[in-house]
Amino acid sequence: MSVLERIVARTRADLEARRGPITALPTPPAPPRDFAGALAAEGLALIAEFKPRSPSKGPIRPDASPEDVARLYRRHAHAMSVLCDAPFFGGGYPTLARVRAATDLPLLAKDFVVDAYQLHEARAHGADAVLLMASVLAPAELEALLGQTRALGMEALVEVHDARELGVAVEVGARVIGVNSRDLKTLTIDLDHATRLLDAVPAGRLRVAESGLTERAAVDRMRERADAALVGSAIMAAEDPAGFMEALGWPSR
Repeated sequence: MSVLERIVARTRADLEARRGPITALPTPPAPPRDFAGALAAEGLALIAEFKPRSPSKGPIRPDASPEDVARLYRRHAHAMSVLCDAPFFGGGYPTLARVRAATDLPLLAKDFVVDAYQLHEARAHGADAVLLMASVLAPAELEALLGQTRALGMEALVEVHDARELGVAVEVGARVIGVNSRDLKTLTIDLDHATRLLDAVPAGRLRVAESGLTERAAVDRMRERADAALVGSAIMAAEDPAGFMEALGWPSR
């Protein structure tokens, strides 16, 4: 099994173990914040990610306080992503709720969504947007979950990695399209491939560059072709995360 297949299989098993009535979930904070609007700000917006560990790097900053990281990101980022997978990334929906209480940034719940129940979990714990992956979902599933996301008042970041997935994302009406330079089957990164795919995103969609943005030159490549960049591991691993964000081109605001 590829890394992605192992993560999705574990996600399905964990979901069935914890699934309960939607009415038993926490009352959602209201109203959702404008995730897409935050990304449409002038210049290249930053989605800074809370990511304690990853399958490719192992522990990154496993003891980091979600609240401290959220307060730090607030000075540099336009939105924040929170890993909601525990086994592989060290996150979770309770972590999302802690971040929600500590910041007014729009929040992206970054999980491997395979079921509408996860959308309700995300909204209940404070998400303003969710990640939907074209590599994980069949086109009909993606379209249905996109509609359910919007019905809950949230936006979806629809992630793609190749031309076929981009075509699906466009066809189902994704407004925010993330191009991941990391192949989640092999974990290899190809920024050249990502830039070509970003250039192919139709006009009128918000474009998000994901993964591999570890230095200023890589970020500057994306300024010409993306509306936002999602950066996680590199910030979390930096000795001085604030200084690192400034070095990438996002000064304190």
